Amino acid sequence: MRLRIRATLTMMLAMTAAQCLGQTASSPDPERQTALAVEQQGKNAEAEAAWRVYLHAHPSSPEPYAHLGLLEARQEHYKEAVPLYRKALELGPKIPGLQLNLGLALFKGGEAKESIQVFEPLLKSEPVDSPMARQLTILLGMAHYGLGEYAEAVPYLKAAAQADAQNLQIRLTLAHSCLWTKQYQCVLDVYHEILLLNAESAEADMLAGEALDGTKDRTGAIQQFRAAAKADPKQPEVHFGLGYLLWIQKEYEEAASEFQAELNNNPNHVQAMIYLGDTETQLNHPEAALPLLENSLRIDAGQELVHLDLGILYTQAGRRDDALRELKMAEKLDPSDEKVHWRLGRLYQAEGKKEEAKTEFDITRAMQKANEDSQARKLENAQEKAKSAQEAPGAPVAR
Repeated sequence: MRLRIRATLTMMLAMTAAQCLGQTASSPDPERQTALAVEQQGKNAEAEAAWRVYLHAHPSSPEPYAHLGLLEARQEHYKEAVPLYRKALELGPKIPGLQLNLGLALFKGGEAKESIQVFEPLLKSEPVDSPMARQLTILLGMAHYGLGEYAEAVPYLKAAAQADAQNLQIRLTLAHSCLWTKQYQCVLDVYHEILLLNAESAEADMLAGEALDGTKDRTGAIQQFRAAAKADPKQPEVHFGLGYLLWIQKEYEEAASEFQAELNNNPNHVQAMIYLGDTETQLNHPEAALPLLENSLRIDAGQELVHLDLGILYTQAGRRDDALRELKMAEKLDPSDEKVHWRLGRLYQAEGKKEEAKTEFDITRAMQKANEDSQARKLENAQEKAKSAQEAPGAPVAR
């Protein structure tokens, strides 16, 4: 996703950065004409040398700094372009296109926050429906998106999408931003717009599936991920996402097939490896589960589920020392998982360690009671809300 956004912005930069930087000279100058000519021919090194000659003769002119900045930007030397653009603005703040080029150089140089400070006042100074306003709106949306400021990106991306009915990439970026800010209806609205542009968009189906999952519509989410997998079986994460939803529903046989399909596409997908290992553990296939879990442990040792499953498998295989090590590690990573404490209690009990077993079983019972109390409180709150709604003035009366 981010690679495609970078490609979009690179194309935008190529279109925008070459804007006219103004004609600041009042009369023809041979050195200036030479610099402009070689620059237009794309001879960057010769153009830079020519503009530096012109700069030496006209040290207070903003034009050579502006063009030197443009030459650096054309070569993707954005950090080098920024001080040249700033110097040009200091000497000639009204040069057309210069502030925009500065903002673009900041953005492409990894200074998205600074670029926003340039783009925002520029947008305010432009007529609402102008091409430049539309371009700045896209840039601001992308800049906030690049900073992970998804809530701030949404209004800009929405405006950009409304202004360009055919832009699929903006809609995908908007859908991602809405998803990551839990604006699920926004995701679904954009999803329907995307379908009009690309009815077979696996990425859009996945986004809709994640939104439906966020609203607890697991059945709808699974349907969307199935559609995504059908549209593009090679789409990254599609099989893992479907497998995970099936795993939550305890549909382990089908979940295992999806996790394996993800690993077929990407053998280094650690999460697919972990969840396939857990699924095989749930299905009581230790010979399939063990190598998956041990391999994932070598890649990422910080996954509590892996240590728990290995503890279970090692216990079943009679490898009690290994099982104890893994269960203790699982407990360390997630002390709130009652399954870990129960497994530890069982292991201590089998080893005749009554006190240790009692401690773990007591913890398990306390966690179970706390969970039951929490569920009871939620039910009581729901009943109170329903009762208050019925007693409210104007509420319908049961007959």
